[in-house]
Amino acid sequence: MHELAITQSLFEIVLEHARQAKAKKVKSVNLVIGEMTGVVGDSVQFYLGILSKDTMAAGLKANIRMAPPQATCRACGKTFIVPEMAWRCPDCGSTELEVNGGKELFVESIEVE
Repeated sequence: MHELAITQSLFEIVLEHARQAKAKKVKSVNLVIGEMTGVVGDSVQFYLGILSKDTMAAGLKANIRMAPPQATCRACGKTFIVPEMAWRCPDCGSTELEVNGGKELFVESIEVE
């Protein structure tokens, strides 16, 4: 259920930027959601449909890109996508990792008229 509050915040960002651009209509929104956030893309899409009804964004197309977990090994410097939460460097086997991807949650871009 936390997707509703998150989607409301994202939607407010979209509307604010559309108003600043003096847009008449929001046609689409591109979102990036990190897999580690626990946010379900289908739920965000569903709530966007509800929230956008009777607004300048009614009928908007939501494109959601899920960002996989990514880490950099502190031992050898390799940056890699973490496969199925296997938190070990594929090159040297170290577990000393710095997470640098998979926690994203932002509006990447919007398309307006």
